[in-house]
Amino acid sequence: MEASQHQRHDGSTVTPGWPRNSWYVAASSDEIGTTPFARQICGVRMVFYRPSGRAPVAFEDFCPHRGAPLSLGFVRGETLVCGYHGLAVDCRGAVESMPGQRVKNFPPVSAFAVIERYGFVWVWPGDQAQASPSALPDLAWGESDAWAYGGGRYHIACDYRLMIDNLMDLTHETYVHASSIGQKEIDEAPVKTHTEGDEVITSRFMEKVSAPPFWRMALRGAGLPEDAVVDRWQICRFNLPSHVMIEVGVALTGEGGYHADPSKKASSIVVDFITPETETSHWYFWGMARQFAVTDAALTDTIRTGQGKIFSEDLDMLEQQQRNLTRYPDRRLLKLNIDAGGARSRLAIERAIAREQGIPVVETATAA
Repeated sequence: MEASQHQRHDGSTVTPGWPRNSWYVAASSDEIGTTPFARQICGVRMVFYRPSGRAPVAFEDFCPHRGAPLSLGFVRGETLVCGYHGLAVDCRGAVESMPGQRVKNFPPVSAFAVIERYGFVWVWPGDQAQASPSALPDLAWGESDAWAYGGGRYHIACDYRLMIDNLMDLTHETYVHASSIGQKEIDEAPVKTHTEGDEVITSRFMEKVSAPPFWRMALRGAGLPEDAVVDRWQICRFNLPSHVMIEVGVALTGEGGYHADPSKKASSIVVDFITPETETSHWYFWGMARQFAVTDAALTDTIRTGQGKIFSEDLDMLEQQQRNLTRYPDRRLLKLNIDAGGARSRLAIERAIAREQGIPVVETATAA
């Protein structure tokens, strides 16, 4: 397993955190309207709103007059008005007016680049000059009628990297999700991990197994026999800054597994956007994109409900894990071969932070 250390020229090391020069999911599109909406992203309090109901904008949630949160104000057409003394900011962040005051030389409010796409509002918390739309992930399922999508969000009180660890090692399904997607064959199937650039990929394939309850429901939805013997796969893909897309599915045994004809399988992409809030909390936007029974809204609701229950089980485990790690900060944790996906994802994050800070990378290999 790999480990890394990123050193400054004075010999000190980088404090782990999060890459800033990246697009993060800040909210689902339906969360942001013409009422100020506050959310902390990568340690920064931000306020979002839609000027005249149009595309959203984002500012630092800090009034330059007396430091009050702008999110406690209100929207008036194009402007955001502070709820403390009435200072008004236009949709570019310039101070437009204030009762009884000349505001020509007032400093602007810090603004953040925002893109609305795939049903989400994305924000760039780092160097605004580097905020390029081309850096946004290309998500075919988000803009195609050939896919159905349903999802939700959770606020989770743990380091966002613990969620990445969780998603890049699905061995825990046998234990945490025993009543839905877990099965003993997950433990028994070998895991392969490799990297392609900054992308980390772990994969597991299981042949001739019985589908667990969640996938029995999916087989029914796809018009396939729920009690059929199936081949099952899990392919987890981590990409910076903190996104994990997991290709999952089951196919009738003997039909080609992952490569089976769509009529012989139920397959999906588990969507995981993990947005840091603080060092010990994050926003988790989860969902499932599928290519079977795409017009079946009832199935979408059923899958969303099932997924929500599954991820609530993760939430409880991760929050209690964080409490233990906070309680015992000096405990050394075991590193096993099943941890390779999470470890390499963390390494990619550390490299990205080091690049942003202009710090050279010194890497060493250690045994798992």
